Amino acid sequence: MSVGAVSSDRQLARLLQLGIVLEEVVEARAYHHYRSLDAELDEEVEALLEDAAEESAEHRDRLEELVEQLGVESVPFEEVESLVEAQYGKTKPEDFDGVLYDQLCNEETAYKFYDDLIAAIEDSDAHFSVDRETLLETLREIQAEEAEGVEEVTELMERSGSGGSLEA
Repeated sequence: MSVGAVSSDRQLARLLQLGIVLEEVVEARAYHHYRSLDAELDEEVEALLEDAAEESAEHRDRLEELVEQLGVESVPFEEVESLVEAQYGKTKPEDFDGVLYDQLCNEETAYKFYDDLIAAIEDSDAHFSVDRETLLETLREIQAEEAEGVEEVTELMERSGSGGSLEA
């Protein structure tokens, strides 16, 4: 998703709401895989999926706090959800060769979204109702956690030798 210049509180709120819905998608997919896995599946994969879902929930809370601080009227959830679905919902969990490939895609997508959002805010000279440094610090922390998620999934894929082919 390409994020253009961020020029107003309303536009920033909308982008943060996109992040909230994206995190909901990541959480839902991790829970989907977690619930659908064979009871004998590797404990590391189960722990990774559980941690990913919990992390996404925490990210949503942090993003919601930022939206509240902006004090703008929310974009209707259905509108934001349809934007996320159009951009990120093109694939379903079962479209991937395995659980780990899907989780890797989710982590990379979230990382890229935050990377684009941070760059757009940094490139903007707009004044926001929320402190710019607090905003950027929060987004950078979330992005760093997404980068850690990418590394964790990649390392697990390499250790398992499955190349991510664990079936859902």
